[in-house]
Amino acid sequence: MVKEIFDHVSVREYADKEIPESVLNKVLEAASRASNTGNMQIYSIIVNTDKEMIAKLAPTHFCQPAITNAKAVLTFCADINRFKIWCENRNAKAGFDNFLTFMTAATDAIIAAQNACLEAESNGLGICYLGTVIYNADKIIEILKLPKGVVPVATVTMGYPKQQLPLTERLPLEAIVHRETYHNFDKADIDRIYAETESLESNKKFVAENNKQTLAQVFAEVRYTKEGNEQASKCLLDVLKKQGFLPNE
Repeated sequence: MVKEIFDHVSVREYADKEIPESVLNKVLEAASRASNTGNMQIYSIIVNTDKEMIAKLAPTHFCQPAITNAKAVLTFCADINRFKIWCENRNAKAGFDNFLTFMTAATDAIIAAQNACLEAESNGLGICYLGTVIYNADKIIEILKLPKGVVPVATVTMGYPKQQLPLTERLPLEAIVHRETYHNFDKADIDRIYAETESLESNKKFVAENNKQTLAQVFAEVRYTKEGNEQASKCLLDVLKKQGFLPNE
């Protein structure tokens, strides 16, 4: 059993303690050892530890506490720029300006991110993934000066936890594991799978605070609305076109 996996919690408040460079380097080395497609490593990691740079990035992540007091911010990017330049310098014709390559690079970047997180937690650090990276990819590209062919896909903040946190609930394996073929869900399945999550006092409070009747309504109608998802989708598609992963129509 890997302790870091089973003890993982998202940490959003960090202690006023810097991360030693030796620890940060081990985190980055762990990321570099991640599985990836064809051993191409078509991803990059932008590391920010400078307080002014983190402050510039903070608004793109809605100034969440997880970034405003982070000691390191790692932005994992799908990156065909480096590989394309290598090909050009080795008389090879690169055909990586397409959506498949973006998906490949994004997948590899996220696998690298998880490796980094496991190493960070094994060294006593806390981590938090920020999904806001997708919402404001265009602004992050500008701040980090990412060239064409590079798109941010995952942001992870790090630091020493300010306090110990309880484990967050997870759905039972029945919700996510399908043996041999996909097993669809009927109402009884859904009632059983979500029973524990919906019964938690913290989630009941969450529902009440948002003036909703069910937890599902909070997620679908408040946190991740159709309008918000469509706007973020448009932004990301525009970024992929601008950065050379999709053709400009």
